[in-house]
Amino acid sequence: MAEPLTGLELRSTITNDARLLLALEPVTLDPPGADEVIVQVEATPINPSDLGLLLGPADRTTLEAGGTADRPTLTAAVPQARMGAMKPRLDQSMPVGNEGAGTVVQAGANAQALLGKRVGMIGGGMYAQYRKLSARDCIPLPEGATAADGASMFVNPLTALAFVETMRSEGHTALVHTAAASNLGQMLNRICIKDGVPLVNIVRSDAQAAILREIGAEYIIDSSRPDFRTTLTDAIAETGATIAFDAIGGGKLANAILHAMEAAASRNATAYSRYGSSTFKQVYIYGMLDTGPTELDRGYGFAWAVGGFLLTPFLMKAGAEVGARMRARVAAELTTTFASNYTQTISLADALKPEIVAAYAKMATGEKYLIDPSR
Repeated sequence: MAEPLTGLELRSTITNDARLLLALEPVTLDPPGADEVIVQVEATPINPSDLGLLLGPADRTTLEAGGTADRPTLTAAVPQARMGAMKPRLDQSMPVGNEGAGTVVQAGANAQALLGKRVGMIGGGMYAQYRKLSARDCIPLPEGATAADGASMFVNPLTALAFVETMRSEGHTALVHTAAASNLGQMLNRICIKDGVPLVNIVRSDAQAAILREIGAEYIIDSSRPDFRTTLTDAIAETGATIAFDAIGGGKLANAILHAMEAAASRNATAYSRYGSSTFKQVYIYGMLDTGPTELDRGYGFAWAVGGFLLTPFLMKAGAEVGARMRARVAAELTTTFASNYTQTISLADALKPEIVAAYAKMATGEKYLIDPSR
């Protein structure tokens, strides 16, 4: 019979006295059940969606290191104004990390086929040396794929595919994406190029535009340029894009996209309507790179909507067949369409160093950190 395994796991706690505490805690895993496996985690990415749990609402300017070299801790103050929303998680030591990859070191009776295999996995708690989970939440990696190749095979790839699935299911034929030079944005470009879907990319600098030009993107609009509104409207008119996915969230960008869609729709209008065009325009906000309010002036008629978008509700609504088809595509194109690039690979202990936290918490476009818990 397999022996219990003990390893370190990164935990995040918001305390009742308004402090964030990050620590590496020893966790002992009992042998897996019949349909479970234990994976030695070898790679797990720091996604924007992980930072909300990892750092919560802490004031990152107050980060303070503690503990030892092998068992570091990190603390920070949480502003009292943000504590109200934290009530459900107060004083709970919570595991972090949505996805990862590694080698199956123990397997239950019904999961023996996975023993010794390198797998990608999803299910939370991945910032750990070992992770026990259901075998159905693991996907064997293609021959020759590394743990780094498989570490990000769920959140970004499935989200990018979900954008295209949503576009099609809602009757649109082209789309707009913001923060478009991100890892997710690069994947979305490769999907759209492969599938023949017109995609308008909004970036914030020449450097970001260069990243997309390198992979063959056709429509790249720089929001920092004075002619942003005009070039955006031209691109939307040419592509017919009427749906957008916005990673920024706050500020006026969603508003600008709706204005450009309305202006593009009105170019061929033959009659004036005080209610605006009848072309329906949709913006989904899926990120919070700008945490300020979303500003809408409603100057684009009445045929429009702004809503939130999350991957898990999409998958629940889409159903098992669509989800399986999407996962199969990711596995088949893991090192091509869905390849991820990482700025730096760090250890669990490194992830608690204030200067490294400051770097990965910036969520800078084109920069992505990978944790290797085996270091």
